Amino acid sequence: MLTLPNLLTLSRIVAVPLLVAFLWWPQWAAGYAIAFALYCLMGITDYFDGYLARSNGAVSRLGMFLDPIADKIMVAAVILMLVGTRDIVGVHLVAALVILLREIAVSGLREFLAPLHVSMPVSKLAKWKTTLQLVSLGGLILAGAIPHEAWIQVTSLAALWGAAVLTLITGWDYLCVGLKHMD
Repeated sequence: MLTLPNLLTLSRIVAVPLLVAFLWWPQWAAGYAIAFALYCLMGITDYFDGYLARSNGAVSRLGMFLDPIADKIMVAAVILMLVGTRDIVGVHLVAALVILLREIAVSGLREFLAPLHVSMPVSKLAKWKTTLQLVSLGGLILAGAIPHEAWIQVTSLAALWGAAVLTLITGWDYLCVGLKHMD
């Protein structure tokens, strides 16, 4: 049950409080730098847990359960911290909210469809959404580590909006699948 891929997934969940701690003080550039390094490490473990599970035939129910939860916990924690530290402000809050609401809605939809034995596989567009979302959040963390490089924050906020648009499209796609199975 505790295979290497599952341990990597669990490590991401365990690392979230540490990530939050380094983001706690918005004026502490070194904390943001450490948070950025940790965030990148968490992203690498996300890639390798899936790769190792598939390549070694070690895909497990525990891993299938924990991996999306680990991703959502990390994304939600980073968004909440970046909003709390005012790294995401104003109209950009809308993009962050769209992302958070979609994560909750899709999780609920998957939970609803599971007893019906209806699978909602991740689409290629959803993978692009996730990639853009993770890059944008990582960039916003990096912008806190290097505050004099304003282009990083501007680019990351643009990417956040791109992720929000893809979030709406993929969320709609998932909702259409789910609606077919509702009374």
